[in-house]
Parts: sequence; C-alpha cells; structure tokens
Amino acid sequence: MVEQAEFAVLARRLGDRVKRFRARRGMSRKDLSNHAGISERYLAQLEGGQANVSVNILWLLAQAMDTPITEMIEADSEASHPDLPLAKKFLDRLSPEQQSEAYVLLRQNFKRGLKLKRRVALIGLRGAGKTTLGQAVAERFGAPFVRITSVIEQLAGMDMTEILLSMGQKGYRKLEYSALENTVEGHPSMVLEAGGSLVSEPRTFELLLQSCFTVWVQASPEDHMRRVMGQGDLRPIAGQQMAAMEDLRTILDARRHLYGRADAVLNTSGRPIADSVEELSRLCAPHLGL
Repeated sequence: MVEQAEFAVLARRLGDRVKRFRARRGMSRKDLSNHAGISERYLAQLEGGQANVSVNILWLLAQAMDTPITEMIEADSEASHPDLPLAKKFLDRLSPEQQSEAYVLLRQNFKRGLKLKRRVALIGLRGAGKTTLGQAVAERFGAPFVRITSVIEQLAGMDMTEILLSMGQKGYRKLEYSALENTVEGHPSMVLEAGGSLVSEPRTFELLLQSCFTVWVQASPEDHMRRVMGQGDLRPIAGQQMAAMEDLRTILDARRHLYGRADAVLNTSGRPIADSVEELSRLCAPHLGL
C-alpha cells in the first residue's frame, strides 16, 4: 500500500511537471500529442497522474517540447560548490514570486559596474500591448523597433505556423536563439519585442537579460483575451472561449516567475495607451537616450 501511495504521488508530480512545461511552451494538449506522436487521451491521463509512463514516452514528450529529459524527471546533479545545495534548499522554500524577486536582487547586485544597456526588450504574453507600446517608444527615441518573430521568419524563409509544423519546438528554439543573437549583434540600440514563450528557453532568455534592459508588459487575463480576440488570433489557445481563458491563465501562471525576472514591470490594464507609453518612456529613457 505504501509503494502504491508513493507511486501515485510520483505520477501526480510527473503529470504536473509535463503540464507546466507544456504551458511554458504555449502548447495546447493537442499540439503536444501531435508533435510527440501519442494520443491526446493518454496525455490527459498522464497530466492527471493516472498513466503508467515509460521512459520512451518521457523521451518523446521531452523531444516534442525541446526540454532535457533530465528536467522532466527532476534528476539532481552534483553541485560544483558546497554552498549551492544550501542555496537551493533555501530558494526551494520560497514561493515562485519570491524566487523571482531573489533572482532579480542577485542580478542587480552582481551587475554593478557593468556598462548601461542601450537595448530595451519587451516581454510578456500576446495581448499585453508590446507591439503598440514598443513602436511608440522606439519612434519617440529614434531607435529601431524589431519584432523577434519577424526576424525568425526571415531566417527560416517561412511563417511561424510552417516553422512549427516542419521543424517542431526544437528547430524553432534554435532559430529563435540565432535570431536574437544576430539582432543583438546588429543593433547597439533598439526596442525589441520578444515572443511570449522566449522566456521558457533558459539560454535564449539569459542572452536577452544580459543584452537588454527588459520590461515585462503585463495585463489582466481578461484584457489579454479581449485584445487577442480583437486581433482575430487565438493561437496558441484556439478553442472554445472558456477553455481558451483557462489555458491562458495556465500559461500565465507557468511563466509568471520567468517574466518576473525582468528589470521592470509595466501593467497596461485599466489605463489609456498614452499613459502606458509615458511610463514605458520613463523606464527606457536612461537606456535609449534623452
């Protein structure tokens, strides 16, 4: 009975982990089942902690989400410094929001004396207002406005839908890193709009954080949904509106602590666009000039 109880706990943890990784990637359950080559019904059982999972299934899921399988099973590696396990234990006791705050404090403390960044990057979910605000601020400071998704499409010679269908998450993430690297090298100053899921790729997100002053442009889930529907686009949360809203909340919850690593936060809900432009301009002024 004890072994069965332990197995049930492990199965639930694994299911939660798969669901969390899927949400960070912004993939629907149907998308993941298609890319991994497993049934959507089985995936639902797995995420609910009701499936007997093999290593092969974990490998397929990890490949489909371009995530190391070691992270899927939470394998711990030996620390290179004796203080690291203590630091990890301390951080593990904190909430996701507190962990993000601790990360920001560490970055701020150890980046002192570094050259002021002349690039600004806007991160956040679709519908937050990144494009509108980014274009306005770039124009005000006379800086180029760059959408990383446009750079990715130019590199690949196809649109985002074709990229994901033909290359999968792994191919897309490689393109995303190359696009960001090329953009940073080619623009000593700019306003960059990052894709909503960029933060889920550690190496790419770290490059962004090191190269740009980052601002999390956020909004309420209701505003996100309303704006996305106004654009006539529900990717990657296509489906019935109630289910779409639930997926949006899940994605936001899964990425909240990642977005929280930004240097600054701008909430666009319940305020005129002009007010948001003014606040973003104030945040960006030390980095873009004026």
